[in-house]
Amino acid sequence: MRGKVVEGKAKPRGKFPHIKRAGDFLFVSGTSARRPDNTIAGTEVDEFGTSRLDIRIQTRAVIENIRDILQSEGAQLQDVVEISAYLVNMNDFAGYNEVYGEYFGHEGPTRTTVAVHQLPHPHLLIEIRAMAYKPVRQEA
Repeated sequence: MRGKVVEGKAKPRGKFPHIKRAGDFLFVSGTSARRPDNTIAGTEVDEFGTSRLDIRIQTRAVIENIRDILQSEGAQLQDVVEISAYLVNMNDFAGYNEVYGEYFGHEGPTRTTVAVHQLPHPHLLIEIRAMAYKPVRQEA
């Protein structure tokens, strides 16, 4: 088993990898809309400190971050077999579900979505972890 931190992605906020391979399975750690510079996609803060957070932008950024992390191991979103999504507010479910449907259909991964009290930053609305199946290529 090997895990790795993927170059060009936001550094994990602890000692864990972005992705870990265990045989033919890939496990992607909980991933957010955080960018490498620690800004958060889907977040606007005005001059008075008022925040506007967009679940659609954040969901798209999370799924695309997962896509990039999977690509580091030669996998794609179509290889994902299971998703666990964590929403801070279930009122965001419709927007999250709309964007999720742009990437996955009924043939896609199984999915669980739950509400959580909070995520590691107050501007984060969503975090997703994923498991993919991508057999290791056997060299002849």
